[in-house]
Amino acid sequence: MSGRGARLADEFAPGPVNWNELGPGEAAEQWCALDAWVTWLRRSYGISTLEIPPFWHRHDELVWELSALHQHWLACFGDGAALSAPIQWHRDFADARKRLRDWVAACGTSATSDRPTLVPAWPGDDLDATDVGPDRILTDRTEDFRAVVNADIAYRDAVLAANVAVLDMDGA
Repeated sequence: MSGRGARLADEFAPGPVNWNELGPGEAAEQWCALDAWVTWLRRSYGISTLEIPPFWHRHDELVWELSALHQHWLACFGDGAALSAPIQWHRDFADARKRLRDWVAACGTSATSDRPTLVPAWPGDDLDATDVGPDRILTDRTEDFRAVVNADIAYRDAVLAANVAVLDMDGA
Protein backbone atom coordinates (compact mmCIF):
# COMPACT_ATOMS: atom_id res chain seq x y z
CA MET A 1 0.00 0.00 0.00
CA SER A 2 1.48 3.32 -1.08
CA GLY A 3 1.85 6.14 1.41
CA ARG A 4 1.22 8.74 -1.30
CA GLY A 5 -2.44 9.13 -0.39
CA ALA A 6 -1.57 9.82 3.24
CA ARG A 7 0.81 12.64 2.29
CA LEU A 8 -1.87 14.32 0.20
CA ALA A 9 -3.95 14.90 3.32
CA ASP A 10 -1.30 17.25 4.69
CA GLU A 11 -0.97 19.39 1.55
CA PHE A 12 -4.38 21.11 1.61
CA ALA A 13 -6.98 21.73 4.27
CA PRO A 14 -10.16 19.95 3.18
CA GLY A 15 -12.98 22.12 1.97
CA PRO A 16 -15.08 22.62 -1.13
CA VAL A 17 -13.16 23.68 -4.23
CA ASN A 18 -15.05 26.13 -6.41
CA TRP A 19 -13.16 25.85 -9.71
CA ASN A 20 -15.01 28.93 -11.01
CA GLU A 21 -13.44 31.11 -8.32
CA LEU A 22 -9.82 29.92 -8.31
CA GLY A 23 -7.03 32.24 -9.36
CA PRO A 24 -4.21 30.97 -11.58
CA GLY A 25 -1.91 29.88 -8.73
CA GLU A 26 -4.68 28.22 -6.73
CA ALA A 27 -5.91 26.40 -9.82
CA ALA A 28 -2.41 25.10 -10.60
CA GLU A 29 -2.09 23.74 -7.05
CA GLN A 30 -5.54 22.14 -7.13
CA TRP A 31 -4.94 20.57 -10.56
CA CYS A 32 -1.68 19.00 -9.38
CA ALA A 33 -3.14 17.74 -6.10
CA LEU A 34 -6.24 16.36 -7.81
CA ASP A 35 -4.24 14.60 -10.53
CA ALA A 36 -1.95 12.98 -7.95
CA TRP A 37 -4.93 11.87 -5.88
CA VAL A 38 -6.88 10.52 -8.87
CA THR A 39 -3.80 8.55 -9.93
CA TRP A 40 -3.48 7.14 -6.39
CA LEU A 41 -7.22 6.37 -6.24
CA ARG A 42 -7.43 4.51 -9.53
CA ARG A 43 -4.33 2.44 -8.75
CA SER A 44 -5.31 1.71 -5.15
CA TYR A 45 -8.87 0.69 -5.97
CA GLY A 46 -8.35 -0.74 -9.48
CA ILE A 47 -10.80 1.71 -11.00
CA SER A 48 -11.99 0.97 -14.54
CA THR A 49 -11.62 3.51 -17.34
CA LEU A 50 -15.42 3.33 -17.52
CA GLU A 51 -15.42 5.17 -14.17
CA ILE A 52 -12.27 7.30 -14.37
CA PRO A 53 -11.00 7.59 -17.94
CA PRO A 54 -7.45 8.79 -18.68
CA PHE A 55 -8.73 12.11 -20.03
CA TRP A 56 -11.05 12.94 -17.12
CA HIS A 57 -9.37 16.35 -16.89
CA ARG A 58 -11.00 17.39 -20.20
CA HIS A 59 -14.53 17.11 -18.77
CA ASP A 60 -15.84 19.61 -16.24
CA GLU A 61 -18.42 17.16 -14.90
CA LEU A 62 -15.67 14.66 -14.04
CA VAL A 63 -13.38 17.34 -12.59
CA TRP A 64 -16.15 18.58 -10.28
CA GLU A 65 -17.13 15.05 -9.17
CA LEU A 66 -13.55 13.91 -8.57
CA SER A 67 -12.67 17.15 -6.83
CA ALA A 68 -15.58 16.79 -4.43
CA LEU A 69 -14.63 13.16 -3.79
CA HIS A 70 -11.02 14.19 -3.17
CA GLN A 71 -12.00 16.85 -0.63
CA HIS A 72 -14.35 14.39 1.07
CA TRP A 73 -11.49 11.88 1.28
CA LEU A 74 -9.20 14.51 2.83
CA ALA A 75 -11.82 15.28 5.47
CA CYS A 76 -12.58 11.63 6.25
CA PHE A 77 -9.00 10.39 6.42
CA GLY A 78 -7.37 13.48 7.92
CA ASP A 79 -6.36 14.20 11.49
CA GLY A 80 -9.35 14.70 13.75
CA ALA A 81 -11.76 12.73 11.56
CA ALA A 82 -14.29 10.54 13.33
CA LEU A 83 -13.38 6.87 13.50
CA SER A 84 -16.37 6.05 11.31
CA ALA A 85 -15.52 8.69 8.68
CA PRO A 86 -13.58 6.30 6.41
CA ILE A 87 -16.59 3.97 6.30
CA GLN A 88 -18.82 6.91 5.36
CA TRP A 89 -16.33 7.89 2.64
CA HIS A 90 -16.51 4.37 1.19
CA ARG A 91 -20.33 4.52 1.17
CA ASP A 92 -20.18 7.86 -0.62
CA PHE A 93 -17.46 6.55 -2.93
CA ALA A 94 -19.78 3.73 -4.02
CA ASP A 95 -22.45 6.32 -4.89
CA ALA A 96 -19.87 8.49 -6.67
CA ARG A 97 -18.70 5.53 -8.76
CA LYS A 98 -22.23 5.14 -10.12
CA ARG A 99 -22.34 8.83 -11.01
CA LEU A 100 -18.88 8.63 -12.59
CA ARG A 101 -20.04 5.76 -14.82
CA ASP A 102 -23.04 7.86 -15.88
CA TRP A 103 -20.86 10.92 -16.57
CA VAL A 104 -18.34 8.89 -18.57
CA ALA A 105 -21.06 7.23 -20.64
CA ALA A 106 -22.62 10.62 -21.40
CA CYS A 107 -19.43 12.52 -22.18
CA GLY A 108 -17.97 10.07 -24.68
CA THR A 109 -14.43 9.78 -23.41
CA SER A 110 -12.72 6.40 -23.44
CA ALA A 111 -9.35 4.82 -22.71
CA THR A 112 -7.77 6.04 -25.97
CA SER A 113 -10.01 8.70 -27.49
CA ASP A 114 -11.92 11.73 -26.39
CA ARG A 115 -14.47 14.23 -27.59
CA PRO A 116 -15.87 17.26 -25.81
CA THR A 117 -19.00 16.65 -23.78
CA LEU A 118 -22.05 17.19 -25.95
CA VAL A 119 -23.95 20.25 -24.75
CA PRO A 120 -27.47 20.35 -26.22
CA ALA A 121 -28.25 23.64 -27.95
CA TRP A 122 -30.93 25.87 -26.52
CA PRO A 123 -32.90 28.32 -28.64
CA GLY A 124 -30.60 31.21 -29.49
CA ASP A 125 -27.38 29.28 -28.80
CA ASP A 126 -24.52 29.44 -31.27
CA LEU A 127 -24.81 26.03 -32.95
CA ASP A 128 -21.07 25.97 -33.77
CA ALA A 129 -20.32 25.96 -30.05
CA THR A 130 -22.21 22.69 -29.60
CA ASP A 131 -20.69 20.88 -32.61
CA VAL A 132 -18.30 18.39 -31.07
CA GLY A 133 -16.78 16.95 -34.22
CA PRO A 134 -14.98 13.60 -34.42
CA ASP A 135 -13.28 11.83 -31.54
CA ARG A 136 -9.65 12.76 -30.96
CA ILE A 137 -7.13 9.98 -30.52
CA LEU A 138 -4.91 10.82 -27.58
CA THR A 139 -1.71 8.91 -26.94
CA ASP A 140 0.02 10.65 -24.03
CA ARG A 141 -2.19 11.34 -21.01
CA THR A 142 0.51 13.19 -19.05
CA GLU A 143 1.30 15.50 -21.95
CA ASP A 144 -2.39 16.13 -22.54
CA PHE A 145 -2.99 16.85 -18.84
CA ARG A 146 -0.16 19.41 -18.84
CA ALA A 147 -1.55 21.06 -21.97
CA VAL A 148 -5.07 21.29 -20.50
CA VAL A 149 -3.78 22.69 -17.20
CA ASN A 150 -1.50 25.19 -18.96
CA ALA A 151 -4.44 26.36 -21.10
CA ASP A 152 -6.60 26.70 -17.99
CA ILE A 153 -3.93 28.71 -16.17
CA ALA A 154 -3.38 30.93 -19.24
CA TYR A 155 -7.13 31.57 -19.41
CA ARG A 156 -7.25 32.45 -15.70
CA ASP A 157 -4.22 34.75 -16.15
CA ALA A 158 -5.96 36.50 -19.07
CA VAL A 159 -9.18 36.97 -17.07
CA LEU A 160 -7.19 38.34 -14.14
CA ALA A 161 -5.25 40.72 -16.41
CA ALA A 162 -8.48 41.93 -18.03
CA ASN A 163 -10.03 42.57 -14.62
CA VAL A 164 -6.94 44.49 -13.50
CA ALA A 165 -7.05 46.55 -16.70
CA VAL A 166 -10.70 47.44 -16.05
CA LEU A 167 -9.85 48.45 -12.50
CA ASP A 168 -6.94 50.56 -13.76
CA MET A 169 -9.24 52.32 -16.24
CA ASP A 170 -11.82 52.95 -13.54
CA GLY A 171 -9.17 54.40 -11.24
CA ALA A 172 -7.63 56.67 -13.91
